[in-house]
Amino acid sequence: MKKILAVFIVLATVFAATLAYADDSKIAPELRNYPANQQAQVIVQYAPGTQINCSGILGLVFCVVNDVLKLGGTILAQIPIINGIVAVVDGNGIVSLSNESNVVYISSDRTLAPTLSNAAPAINAEFAWQSGYTGAGIGVAVIDSGVNSHPDLNGLLLSRVVYQQSFVPGNSSAADQYGHGTHIAGLIAGDGLSSTGPLYSKSFKGIAPGANIVNLRVLDANGATTDSAVIAAIARAIALKSTYNIRVINLSMGRGVFEGYKLDPLCQAVERAWKNGIVVVVAAGNNGRYQPTSGYVTVNSPANDPYVLTVGAMKPMGTPQRTDDLMASYSSKGPTVLDAVVKPDLVAPGNLLVSLAAPNSTLYMQNPANRVPYNFYVNGGSKSSSTSYFTLSGTSMAAGVVSGVVADLLQKSPSLTPDQVKARLMKTAWKSLPAYSSVTDPATGITYTDQDDVFTVGAGYVDVEAALVSTDVAKGTAMSPLATYDSNTKQIWMKDDPSSVWNTSSTWSNAAVWGTAQFVAPVAGSASSSTNVYGSNVLWGTNVLWGTNVLWGTNVLWGTNVLWGTNVLWGTNVLWGTSVAGGEN
Repeated sequence: MKKILAVFIVLATVFAATLAYADDSKIAPELRNYPANQQAQVIVQYAPGTQINCSGILGLVFCVVNDVLKLGGTILAQIPIINGIVAVVDGNGIVSLSNESNVVYISSDRTLAPTLSNAAPAINAEFAWQSGYTGAGIGVAVIDSGVNSHPDLNGLLLSRVVYQQSFVPGNSSAADQYGHGTHIAGLIAGDGLSSTGPLYSKSFKGIAPGANIVNLRVLDANGATTDSAVIAAIARAIALKSTYNIRVINLSMGRGVFEGYKLDPLCQAVERAWKNGIVVVVAAGNNGRYQPTSGYVTVNSPANDPYVLTVGAMKPMGTPQRTDDLMASYSSKGPTVLDAVVKPDLVAPGNLLVSLAAPNSTLYMQNPANRVPYNFYVNGGSKSSSTSYFTLSGTSMAAGVVSGVVADLLQKSPSLTPDQVKARLMKTAWKSLPAYSSVTDPATGITYTDQDDVFTVGAGYVDVEAALVSTDVAKGTAMSPLATYDSNTKQIWMKDDPSSVWNTSSTWSNAAVWGTAQFVAPVAGSASSSTNVYGSNVLWGTNVLWGTNVLWGTNVLWGTNVLWGTNVLWGTNVLWGTSVAGGEN
């Protein structure tokens, strides 16, 4: 009878335990209602005075370690500074711990480093995925350093890299020897296969994880190429458009501007693609820290072309929400040299993004600190470097994000023209960006301040959800406006091309597209300082941007030793800027 009673008591205890309710006030939101048998790496904070470093052989002394072990968990580390531990427990364990009187709070062992998992929510990419828009069926031509084979770019049966060709002289391989193109392809179309499942704490998924990649290699192992190689690749993309439904070209590269866009051969090539129905997405450049002009008039070619969709970079700041995101100080600003085109058109996450690695490539070998350790995304993983993922920063990465956005939008609305895509993305961009942001380079002590004006952020922060929900269709071109200086009023205004959709109706008014940033500031000394969006002493003084010796001078911005350096064609300063390859503090 006693044995039966004992068994009954044990069963009753177990049954009561299964009915235990979680104390949600002690559990972080992402861990509430966590699957009972699924494990999570958590941080458990305990009340002051709780002993967390005992062995359990000391009689009456309470030992936190024993409590976790009794729940089937594993202790990974102690955190004395917060009187806590890092542990792996399942959902049942989380519930049980929340009912312990000495437990203060249980949270995921989160990371503070910005990754693609923060870029996606910042632009509302989850809305596209949940609505079934993954860029499926859309071809994106990645004109870059090549794209390596990677599990995250494979479909169920065949690779989603559907075509490969090299335009590098003397090298017929389309493999990525530099390590840039594979990263971009992952930001566009990686499906996160190598970081998805119960073993992983985070997944690195591209914005259009169902899109196809057309790999057109132009950059060699050192990241160098020529105009002719890029133009040949653009021509090939146009020729292959119908075969692979190429609707997007991604150009995460650039060089100096040496003539107006109407003469620049690169600009003419991208315009040809645009007029053949292909959206051309181009990185603005990484020269926003050029001090003589506070980073203004530093946009690359062919990003200076008024047709293409030019993208600047934002910093996701290590959080999923976009409300705390700031401008990346290295992101190039407009207006463009010689033509004074208002650029960039949009901004997107570009700083410290995790995407696909190309092991043994130049960037991978030269930047070991950018290799993602397993414990960054694998539960219980080691500190050794993953060969699957790599971290890079720059407007190159931001352009890749926007190319993914375009693929999602074109899957939903395949009849949209390039101008209609560009116009809708600009109109629906999120415009509640902070007026100012600053960063101090720890190496030099120099502080860089960005004013989030029309020449810095364009029409705003790209927003996938808003673009997919919108039904606005432009009836005209979406050529970027020109910046014009009125010497009488000492003000700068945007001048729209007569063929453009801007300012043709209230739907497409400058105010609707650019928000308050459309009101261009007076220069120093003018009376109407109330509309001073940009500040009177940074850019608009008569001897700075619009003076005869700066913007129009032949030896200032584009000299061999000033901005672009001696390697003016696709050099590393163009791709990466100051401290961009390793990120920015």
